[in-house]
Amino acid sequence: MKHLFIVNPAAGKAGNENELLDQIQELDLDCEVVHTQRQEEACEIARAAAQRGEPLRIYACGGDGTLNEVINGAAGFDHVAVTNVPLGTGNDFLKIFGPENKEKFSQLEELSRGPQVALDLMECNGKLGVDIFCAGVDARIAADVHKYRRLPLVRGIGAYILSLVANVLFKGISRQTQVEAGEYAYQGQTAIVCVCNGRYYGGGFMPVGDNLPDDGKLEMLVVPKVSRRTFFRLVGEYAKGRYRQHPDLITAVEGTEFTITAPQPLVAVVDGEVLREQRYHIRLSDKKVNFFYPQGLSYQPRMEEAN
Repeated sequence: MKHLFIVNPAAGKAGNENELLDQIQELDLDCEVVHTQRQEEACEIARAAAQRGEPLRIYACGGDGTLNEVINGAAGFDHVAVTNVPLGTGNDFLKIFGPENKEKFSQLEELSRGPQVALDLMECNGKLGVDIFCAGVDARIAADVHKYRRLPLVRGIGAYILSLVANVLFKGISRQTQVEAGEYAYQGQTAIVCVCNGRYYGGGFMPVGDNLPDDGKLEMLVVPKVSRRTFFRLVGEYAKGRYRQHPDLITAVEGTEFTITAPQPLVAVVDGEVLREQRYHIRLSDKKVNFFYPQGLSYQPRMEEAN
């Protein structure tokens, strides 16, 4: 079996890549290492490798964006499996295996021998995602974080706090939105709209704690316009998956197809990738992706997540 490591040199902290390359050299496997130099290149590399037809395991070495690109290239190929080696700052999808277990995906010897599972994918305007789509103030905060990271002396959580303050206090929480899902329809100001296949996004938010990425359905949460005071009171509950405790403020819809439209371009994020469109059509994709992970881990919800 071939083992292809697609490395995003722009992801994560300096020094992580050197440790990764040292580990790869020690593996007694048929390995190939390719570095990306531009956006979407990981998708192209993964698709070209998958089309050769040989059994293949692809390691997306980077953050959620790198994993997303590799999945878009490898989805639908039964002889290919992918995983994520966490070089990025978030790697939110891996938290489904336990937030404390993320670093086990950096132990390449064990990871290379791990089991695999066929995961569902959602398709948004032609782009595939394995984790979460969001189109609300949370998406705008995530989209602006990179801008604030470029400011002098701003690092890590500081950039997130600046983006949060700017978007919630100065740019307004809500946007005019129309949401449709089967018999459900809503039109009005919305603060958050998210569609979940996975469980984690935004650096640790877990809106639907009992969600599974292989159950053949998606979960959508809709938060209408709320005051700033209510938003700050509610956001902690939302982040911990306690939406059932607030049915008056958070609507949950289960399904396989959703449409979100707005009179003006709406910022959305799919697995960390930023989109700006007036209409989003999200559906459960016909394609799946094989995902491999370290032996002994599980993506099943734990009690503290499901509550």
